[in-house]
Amino acid sequence: MPTAQTLPPRLHDLGGGFVVRRLLPSAQRQAVGPFVFFDHFGPVQAQPGDNHDVRPHPHIGLSTVTYLFEGAMLHRDSTGAVQRMEPGQLNWMTAGRGIVHSERTPPDLRDQKRTSHGLQLWMALPENQEECEPSFHHFAADAIPKVALGGAHITVMAGTAFGVRSPVPAKSPTIYLDMVLQAGAALTIPADYSERALYALDAGCTLDGVALPQHQMQVLSAGSTPLLQAQGMARVVLVGGEPLGHRFIVWNFVSSRKERLLQAREDWIAQRFPAIAGETEFIPFPEGRA
Repeated sequence: MPTAQTLPPRLHDLGGGFVVRRLLPSAQRQAVGPFVFFDHFGPVQAQPGDNHDVRPHPHIGLSTVTYLFEGAMLHRDSTGAVQRMEPGQLNWMTAGRGIVHSERTPPDLRDQKRTSHGLQLWMALPENQEECEPSFHHFAADAIPKVALGGAHITVMAGTAFGVRSPVPAKSPTIYLDMVLQAGAALTIPADYSERALYALDAGCTLDGVALPQHQMQVLSAGSTPLLQAQGMARVVLVGGEPLGHRFIVWNFVSSRKERLLQAREDWIAQRFPAIAGETEFIPFPEGRA
């Protein structure tokens, strides 16, 4: 069988009615390769005046990757980065020992009807990199390598696949692909990484002839090279890489050491994390979270 496990989505409200589909972590599985968090948001329509801003909040011990299919957001963080992000671009932020960031609607879009649709993923860091210097990288759409194989168009957002390598500075072996297939197109999924999973944003794909359910994560069997085929136009992402071992996760904090999460909690409550220039709001540590 090409798939070893199926992970259904859980609906999670981020506030203000902004609901995401969360695939990782799940009760069945914490991670696929280094990926410990997978949120698919939208497409959601926002009306003029709707507030879907994510106020300043902290992270440790992980890298975040944000990718938009529709919409725009304004990223700010405590390294001093201020970056507008639009579809096809990639934001890669490494928290390391500690970072604070916000994601807001750009001012020019606040009074307009708008659509938001994208993916927010987290990757654990190797143990010897968990306390690294925080950093932020933005990649324009034309800086991310793309491959066309027949009717399949692949954007290699992280790692190496189909003969091209992404410039994204992943801290461990990582694969992240955005694959858009025309009707009738077929693509063999390579087995270059130990752990891989597919997520279908659209209906209408099969994997070795078996329907690939929309909005479910299909963890592939190790070493398998299944055939992905589209009956209609479809978008599928692949994530994976080499596993890093169990991680403790509390709120926005990830670490191989449980005591490090307790320290991060106390540091955020006491507001000892670095600040974002120009921001005065923040998300409090949630009550009842140890």
